[in-house]
Amino acid sequence: MTGGATTGLAPGSAAETTSAPVSPPFRKAVRGWRGPLLAVLGLLVLSVVFTLLRPAPGTERPLDPDEGGLSGGRALAQLLRQNGVTVHRVTSVEEARARAGEGATLFVPDTLYLADEDATALADLPGDRVVAWSGLLDLETLAPGVKALEAATARSRDADCDLPAARRAGSAHIGGAAFSGPPGAVRCFPAGDGHSLIAYRSGDRTVTVLGGTSFMTNLRLAEDGNAALAMNLLGARSTVVWITDPVDEDGAGDPDGGTFSGEERPGLMDLVPAGVKLAAVQLVIAVLLVAVWRGRRLGPVVAERLPVVVRASETVEGRGRLYRSRRARDRAALALRTAAIDRMMPWLGLPHDAGPVEIVTAISTRARSSTGAAAEASEIGAALYGPPPEDDAGLVALADHLDRLERQVRQP
Repeated sequence: MTGGATTGLAPGSAAETTSAPVSPPFRKAVRGWRGPLLAVLGLLVLSVVFTLLRPAPGTERPLDPDEGGLSGGRALAQLLRQNGVTVHRVTSVEEARARAGEGATLFVPDTLYLADEDATALADLPGDRVVAWSGLLDLETLAPGVKALEAATARSRDADCDLPAARRAGSAHIGGAAFSGPPGAVRCFPAGDGHSLIAYRSGDRTVTVLGGTSFMTNLRLAEDGNAALAMNLLGARSTVVWITDPVDEDGAGDPDGGTFSGEERPGLMDLVPAGVKLAAVQLVIAVLLVAVWRGRRLGPVVAERLPVVVRASETVEGRGRLYRSRRARDRAALALRTAAIDRMMPWLGLPHDAGPVEIVTAISTRARSSTGAAAEASEIGAALYGPPPEDDAGLVALADHLDRLERQVRQP
């Protein structure tokens, strides 16, 4: 079986190669970290985008007559101007004092940032007064006799009072806080044990206290009777002095939208919390350490001597003896035929998925052109796809036939 037989092992394929496997390149080493790194990078990009899209402090003030956002008051200011009311946007006590008069309405949409001395200065100004209470400030200064009772959810409420400004509007989206008023005060929009709108006369002026101003914003102005209520409250006089910023006694305001302390507007990094900055630094350090760890060079390949060297001829003989001892002529014949077909395919110019008919026809044509004699297709087919040999002599004959066909195919 081993005399001239050829197995599926290619000649010269001895297990003599002693080269160690080559280390993978850097891009393969970090491939496992590609997903987490992309996720972290995406989070950082989203953080930067959200920070950039976030309005800078002072650029979006609630109920600012120049603000066109959802919480701004530009729509209400435009309605007042279209109805002949002059709207003065002021940012300090001094500006309010210069604009206020007997025919003006002082509108304070937020008392959260008013200091006591600011409220005292505003209380001395002439004209009507509309105050939206936001907590902290004692109402006794701007609205004597009005007491805050409880918080109230802002929702659509019916006026349920005799105040013409509220009765003509009907329902409005109001709430925020509920108050009790002094004797003789008109109470509108019931909320809990109190009301969200208190109006009364104090001397020669009308004082109106609101629990919230959500009905005046650009978002809510077109709902219910919000626009009518806002116009009735602020449009009773020919002038509205509209305070939009926290004010102090010296009037150190920034008409262009800064802070009253005179500090510069914070930059992008000033808006990022300190904890986020520290986490970002730690993340960058961790990524660099992982990159150094996974991307280190392994150095040149070191050749290692194998303990045993097995030559190709010995491998062929050993496999032949194994087939012979087990009388596995079918497997030996299949190995011979498969190896012969694989070696002849490149010479025949056939694809790897070619069928038996195509292979037999191509070999017959190739053998006829090389020897000048006709090669029987049936004989070639029996050699390549016939039944296994019945004895060792038939297996040797099959190997010789396959060698002869291979030589004919390789001849030019």
